[in-house]
Amino acid sequence: QGQLVESGGGLVQAGGSLRLSCAASGRTFSSYAMGWFRQAPGKEREFVAAITWSGGRSYYADSVKGRFTISRDNAKNTMTLQMNSLQPEDTAIYYCAAASNSATMRKSPDYWGQGTQVTVSS
Repeated sequence: QGQLVESGGGLVQAGGSLRLSCAASGRTFSSYAMGWFRQAPGKEREFVAAITWSGGRSYYADSVKGRFTISRDNAKNTMTLQMNSLQPEDTAIYYCAAASNSATMRKSPDYWGQGTQVTVSS
């Protein structure tokens, strides 16, 4: 069974940056689309960004476009989310996810991480 583990969350001031990492284990995810979701208190989990298996294409929610960058290293079985110009509304638990079918990435990924907290203070 595959497993995804996030790291890199923390507390940062508005305007600051954080870099989240997702380490995959138990199987290779090089043929999987991968992505990030987040869930703020009292809100539903929402899509943040995704990247194709090859890393050739990436997709972003409008709310993070231009501020966040998703990347992956298939040789290391890892994925990262570079978050710049963070705002208080970015505060949430961030989840790593993987989908065998890129068409299902946004709705029903096959694997989820346990999440990492990101808190942005004003």
